[in-house]
Amino acid sequence: MPFLQTYMSLVKLSIKGISYSQTQNGAYALILNEVDGERKLPIVIGAFEAQSIAIALEKEIKPPRPLTHDLFKNFAERFDIVVKQVIIHKLVDGVFYSSLICERDKIEEIIDARTSDAIALALRFNAPIFTYKNILDKAGIYLKSNTSDSDQGSQEIDDVLSNPETFGHEEETNQSGDVYAKHSLQELNELLDQAVSQEDYEKAAKIRDEISKR
Repeated sequence: MPFLQTYMSLVKLSIKGISYSQTQNGAYALILNEVDGERKLPIVIGAFEAQSIAIALEKEIKPPRPLTHDLFKNFAERFDIVVKQVIIHKLVDGVFYSSLICERDKIEEIIDARTSDAIALALRFNAPIFTYKNILDKAGIYLKSNTSDSDQGSQEIDDVLSNPETFGHEEETNQSGDVYAKHSLQELNELLDQAVSQEDYEKAAKIRDEISKR
């Protein structure tokens, strides 16, 4: 089992929250926390997936009819299929790829899934969420602890990215990319630190994307 063989390189994630993007209609930023660290992994998802994840987070909310992810869980449980864990296993051209690690009759199966769908299901099955260390190194954003916990709890992380399921991959013109392409690697790292300290995650994502190209 390739995922289990490399289990030690996995990093466990928790869900920090969901923030609505003021600059991209219908887009929501899902923020994942590094459990044993301070880095955040931002992933922009669509409105439907955001609603499904939000409902799963709010345990007391019970839709009158099952949502698609609830239906999947009901179907899986009827046939004794359990989602054991979710692994965000690949990041290519700004797009995250995830897998559901499922088990039935002690036989493990790996199923490809969109990251937003995988996380919506992980919540319903109480399954842990992981990513590989190299993905977090590449796409994670480190936040300096310069605010109180209460302040952090009330702050929304907004304007992170532009496209669903992406990190640092925009539908905009290449104008901003061309601007950052003119900077040296040292300058880009300085700009990245500045953007993160100002909590300008959209800018940070663009800079990180340019650094990754180098």
